[in-house]
Amino acid sequence: MHPELKNSNSNESKVSNPPRRQFTRQRRQLTDGERRQYARMASLHLIKLQQRLAPRARIGLYYDGFGELPTQPLLDWCQRLGYLPYLPVVGSLGRDNKGNVDKHLRFVPIYQSKLLNIPTRIHSLGMKQNHHRRLLWARELDVIICPLVAVDKSGNRMGMGGGFYDTTLGRSYQAGLKKPLKIGWCYDFQVVEHLERQPWDVPLDGLITPSGIRWF
Repeated sequence: MHPELKNSNSNESKVSNPPRRQFTRQRRQLTDGERRQYARMASLHLIKLQQRLAPRARIGLYYDGFGELPTQPLLDWCQRLGYLPYLPVVGSLGRDNKGNVDKHLRFVPIYQSKLLNIPTRIHSLGMKQNHHRRLLWARELDVIICPLVAVDKSGNRMGMGGGFYDTTLGRSYQAGLKKPLKIGWCYDFQVVEHLERQPWDVPLDGLITPSGIRWF
């Protein structure tokens, strides 16, 4: 839980999370060369993740379309070690009973060696995605590399606010299932001391940044 501050009337009020734009702006200020270098540094720590994985593990990745730490090194790692990589698909289940896009992600296999070569279309929410007839549920994956805006030192994750990953992973988390492992992949400046957690938030199991890997 996030520590609370007391006001002058001795009432307790929660400290609000930093604004998302603080982190997204800092990501956009990086050059392409800097992003690639940070991603290479982070990829050196993947050996500590593979120690927990079975051969031909199924790994959920994502497109780094918003200045995130590049995910191509993750795809390279999967293909080098024989892991099976997948990408998320939004809206494959249509709309819910309120008319909103169903937020449960499903995952499509990657057959290309470069993310840039994968045929994609832009979803209405702005992210790239690929479509394929064979879609897996999150529970069928061994690991999901989760995009994030910020994360704290207890593994609490701040996403873009859409709730797709929390919705997708909520049931398995509440049931105490060990699969899929939820791993964050980000720059070091995205790691903060504390984030306020909501009841529906799903924390990470681990985090990889250019400076190292940590488990929660």
